[in-house]
Amino acid sequence: MKASQRPLDGVRVIEFTHMVMGPTIGLILADLGADVVKVEPLKGDNTRRLLGSGAGYFPMYNRNKRSVCIDTKTTAGREAIDRLLAASDVFIENFRPGAMSESGWDYATLSKKYPRLIYCSAKGFLQGPYEHRTALDEVAQMMGGLAYMTGLPGKPMRAGASVIDVTGGMFGVIAILAALWQREHTGLGQEVRASLYETCVFLVGQHMAQLAVTGSPAPPMTVRRSAWAIYDVFDTCDEQQVFIGVVTDSQWRKFCEAFEFPEFLADRSLAANGDRVMQRERIIEPIRARIRRFGQAELMTRLENIGLPFAPVARPEDLFDDPHLNAAGGLVGLRLPSGQETRLPALPIQMQGGRFDVRHDVPRESEHAREVLRQAGYSDAEINRLATEGVVRLEDMQ
Repeated sequence: MKASQRPLDGVRVIEFTHMVMGPTIGLILADLGADVVKVEPLKGDNTRRLLGSGAGYFPMYNRNKRSVCIDTKTTAGREAIDRLLAASDVFIENFRPGAMSESGWDYATLSKKYPRLIYCSAKGFLQGPYEHRTALDEVAQMMGGLAYMTGLPGKPMRAGASVIDVTGGMFGVIAILAALWQREHTGLGQEVRASLYETCVFLVGQHMAQLAVTGSPAPPMTVRRSAWAIYDVFDTCDEQQVFIGVVTDSQWRKFCEAFEFPEFLADRSLAANGDRVMQRERIIEPIRARIRRFGQAELMTRLENIGLPFAPVARPEDLFDDPHLNAAGGLVGLRLPSGQETRLPALPIQMQGGRFDVRHDVPRESEHAREVLRQAGYSDAEINRLATEGVVRLEDMQ
């Protein structure tokens, strides 16, 4: 997408973040065209060095950003940050409660110097008795009801991705965009906050509403009574699995015709969805046995032809070869700091008929320090002096 088509072209962002939630906010703004400068400590963001399930955090959530490593505990480093803030529209941070106040970069302090600044804090909790606590995605999932709903009874299980970090970041972006719009009318910035816990509670709100409507608490999804009789994962003869959902009465008729269940079609007690739900135990095993005759590819072709909701049960590594993602810009090419090339998910939206591409690969540590500081008004001699004094890390002087 051309710069003139990127909706946030011209918006400048300073990002003091680590892990997932804060970097997600910066990623979305950057993909939408904002100039996002990621300020890292001299040794670089510790997220870069995570292993195991954390190994993908940095490459996934830090493209399209420029990196500068600064010792923010020095007077010269703090001055450099002030110069960057003076030209910025948005400041993002997601460190522990109180950390920004201790460093003098809390909103109350910065708003006096930069009244147009929009200050986004990504925290564990919004205001209330818990706001002093440190939280993680998994903490929010446990106390927010999601782990209970995902696991088996008595065995809570977190979702298989950092869903609260990412959706919490999305809410942070919504707040920032609303604040940018409001600033157009008031001329003033403001502090906005997004949180993990309240994000998780919002996601399980449908189950809270279920209690209000039915009078019964929602059981975990693994043992729930579905709203539909056929809403399951089915095994195929080639040892694959396919999810199938039959969610309307017309879909039920198409399903019975396509998979040759004339006895179900003729049974008027199965014509309505609610009646099928009540008789699920009677019909589900014959359906499982019939589906098991098909291979996955043949089954999906048949389901697609009759217009039923279906999905192969895929693993993350399968998505690299997904024809839909590869045909329409769903994966974007990236070079990682190690030099390895890969493809990762694009921002899942379209604007003006196009997808958002990569302008900057995942940055190396302080890769853009010299150009960022030049734009802040430093001469090359001043930049070199800062590097010699250990205030700024420069790639070309290592």
